[in-house]
Amino acid sequence: MITLLIIGITAVVSFMAFQNSSLMEKLQFNAVRVVHHKEYYRLVSHAFIHVGWTHLFVNMFVLYFFGRSVESYFEYHFANRAVFYFLILYLGGILASNIWSLIKHKNDYYYNAVGASGAVSAVLFAFIFLEPLRMIYLFAIIPIPGILFAVGYLIYSYQMSKKKTDNVAHDAHFLGAVFGFIFPLLLKPSLFSDFIDQLFSFL
Repeated sequence: MITLLIIGITAVVSFMAFQNSSLMEKLQFNAVRVVHHKEYYRLVSHAFIHVGWTHLFVNMFVLYFFGRSVESYFEYHFANRAVFYFLILYLGGILASNIWSLIKHKNDYYYNAVGASGAVSAVLFAFIFLEPLRMIYLFAIIPIPGILFAVGYLIYSYQMSKKKTDNVAHDAHFLGAVFGFIFPLLLKPSLFSDFIDQLFSFL
């Protein structure tokens, strides 16, 4: 399963970066290095390193549970193209989550970011698009229909990105989520009617 492969690679690279600060510096997202030094690999490499074990565990935990389901849906809808499309979803989520930071921090040498949160948000929201009424457990305890979780997640991410009260890249979460939600629709527009039918069944 491609989800397990991504988790394995991310865990290994993150562990290596934990032990090697120069590797961490080499792989992290830094808009100045991307724009002015043409180190374009940083647009993707930062998603395979994390600031610590908790950061790594949370991202890979979410990816494990929702990535496998999205893989199954992609296999059903896209057959032999499923793995390729899943990779595009994941990598596209990484790139989409960088857009605003790349523009905003292109001259800020001290801004750095790491983590797979943008890509994981894309996978999570692809799942919500395909199963909008499936329960998602907030804090692994509180059940919330996926579509309601999605609305709350986007509002929270947007508000927190404006407040800038922590070191979390909430704008990356927001953009990755939006990309993940629309990606299945771009691949197969007829899925939109399935999405609407599921929502109406809830009313």
